[in-house]
Amino acid sequence: AIEQRLDIWTQKYNQLRSELSNNDHVRAIFNLSYHDLPDDLKNCFLYCSLFPEDYHMSRESLVRLWVAEGFVVRKEKNTPEMVAEGNLMELIHRNMLEVVENDELGRVSTCKMHDIVRELAISVAKEERFASADDYATMILVQQDKDVRRLSLCGWKDDTAVKVKLPHLRTVLSLGPTSPCRGMLSSILSESNYLAVLELQDSEITEVPTSIGSMFNLRYIGLRRTKVRSLPDSIENLSNLHTLDIKQTQIEKLPRGVVKIKKLRHLLADRYADEKQAEFRYFIGVQAPKELSNLEELQTLETVESNPDLAEQLKKLMQLRSVWIDNISADDCANLFATLSTMPLLSSLLLSARDAKEALCFEALKPNSTYLHRLITRGQWAKGTLNCPIFLKHGINLKYLAISWCHVGEDPLGMMAPHMPNLTYLRLNNMHSAKTLVLSKDSFPNLKTLVLKHMHDVSELKIVDGALPCIDGLYIVSLSKLNKVPQGIEFLRSLKKLWLLSLHKDFRTQWDTEGMHPKMVHVPELRV
Repeated sequence: AIEQRLDIWTQKYNQLRSELSNNDHVRAIFNLSYHDLPDDLKNCFLYCSLFPEDYHMSRESLVRLWVAEGFVVRKEKNTPEMVAEGNLMELIHRNMLEVVENDELGRVSTCKMHDIVRELAISVAKEERFASADDYATMILVQQDKDVRRLSLCGWKDDTAVKVKLPHLRTVLSLGPTSPCRGMLSSILSESNYLAVLELQDSEITEVPTSIGSMFNLRYIGLRRTKVRSLPDSIENLSNLHTLDIKQTQIEKLPRGVVKIKKLRHLLADRYADEKQAEFRYFIGVQAPKELSNLEELQTLETVESNPDLAEQLKKLMQLRSVWIDNISADDCANLFATLSTMPLLSSLLLSARDAKEALCFEALKPNSTYLHRLITRGQWAKGTLNCPIFLKHGINLKYLAISWCHVGEDPLGMMAPHMPNLTYLRLNNMHSAKTLVLSKDSFPNLKTLVLKHMHDVSELKIVDGALPCIDGLYIVSLSKLNKVPQGIEFLRSLKKLWLLSLHKDFRTQWDTEGMHPKMVHVPELRV
């Protein structure tokens, strides 16, 4: 009966949505909003209709896609990426996109398009020669219009080999486990000489055709979470490529010729760790290509393995904003961290040791950049690290801090609080520390998320009235010695999400005895 009612409500909802999207009054209001947009905003808005219904669009991905499409250009001192972010905020302010989540800087992290707005946008997109093909029949209809510029294959369910002949095609978007077959992809690459964007994230693709090297206009390649194991050497011919996203694939090494792509701005690459490595790190970097310094326009470098020459290679890459480095040895720290300190625009930094026992010395990390707000470290710290400049002098600029697999011996919360008043996210994972952690009055006044996980020594957590006044989420996981309710937890008046998992066996008994039953909210496991 419940399933029957659900089917009825789903049917009614779809009917209502269809009627609203086809309603003349609703359409008139939408048209007024749409036609009031400048031309570049119209393009950015219609582009969002290519994504599946209720899809959470990443700010960073949208920005890179819009730039690749040529929807935005540099204005005065602002990079195209900055202009694109401005366009995104304008669409949100006009209620044409909805914010799903914000990041630690208060920027939009993900957004989506309302179902009805999307239905209306799709209809306009077809009039403007955007297109969405869900199946074989629709594809055949699409091919009758040779001027189609953008093709969405999200939700493609047909294994039939289709030869695509769309000479003016600029974008192919295929997200999820369904994907175009190899024959279709080869057809697209051979017949669509103007292709600028090839986004195949989460698809079942296992191999990239060698012919991709002939796509002179290609500016964006997205292969994130696919089963691709290598890239063809012909990729070096893509002289206009801006973004190469091969995160969480099985690619261990980049083609040597990738350093010939002088316009490359965003290199996103890592792979899943094997079972032996997974305990210490979930993803590991790819080998840094020789002559990396040739990529002078690079803004994003995530994630490469450290080597003795990496510091010297990075000295010419002063446009870098985000740098993630894996497999760092103690011997590389001084030169590598000194080079990173000179980067004027650095905003996000991940530093991971080669293994859980390697001790990294942070003394040479003295960032010149006041933009550096995100710091992630994995691995042992050399003695006295919390007294290094990165925490004492630069700590006031940090908004996001994640620390894993280190031994501090003292109370890290008490040591950090005075120097990092602007943190909004703090994660401590697999750390040896004092047995008692204390959050004193006025500590972390802006912190919204606190994650304590695998804190092996902690048996007591004290929260003083006035601590964490803005806390939204508290996640306490696998503190095997924590045997009682955190003292003062009732003072966290802004708390909305509390996650308590795998604690001492006596913890649940005391929790039930004292009658404290906050609303337990299940959230996905947070990983660095």
